Amino acid sequence: MDPIPSREFTNAMRALVGNCSVITVGEGEDISGLLVTSAMSLSADPPLVLACVNKASSSWPLLKKYPKFGWSSLGPEHRKVAENFSGFGGVKGAERYAGATWRTAETGALLLEDAPAAFDCEVEEMIDRATHSIVIGKVRAIRQSQSSGALVYWNGAFQPL
Repeated sequence: MDPIPSREFTNAMRALVGNCSVITVGEGEDISGLLVTSAMSLSADPPLVLACVNKASSSWPLLKKYPKFGWSSLGPEHRKVAENFSGFGGVKGAERYAGATWRTAETGALLLEDAPAAFDCEVEEMIDRATHSIVIGKVRAIRQSQSSGALVYWNGAFQPL
């Protein structure tokens, strides 16, 4: 059987609805982050989350250097945050945080102030597979706020839910 072309696989994955979350990494001026649609709960007892991070991203080495991260889910009002953390218009590093309010969590990770749910995490394990690492985080603290819904990624675009 011939391998499936990556472009065909990527196009098919766009038919799946993905929750939009921001993973924040780094310390001080050495910060970055990325938008993920692959973040999810792994375990409730103990509280563990996971996200898949491309090893070619600017955030991946920061996860190795600073083994902690913030995970903030996005609401419909966070479209610009999603665009920044996706790197639209060439936005990189600390510039991705512009235009939103961030709170420093217990570990020092940054959490989006008005995120529907936000998790302060320590990296427990990183499992490399092909182009990505499965990042498992031990949840140290949780913040919740009133939400008017969620921001999802479907069919190649951000959609309010």
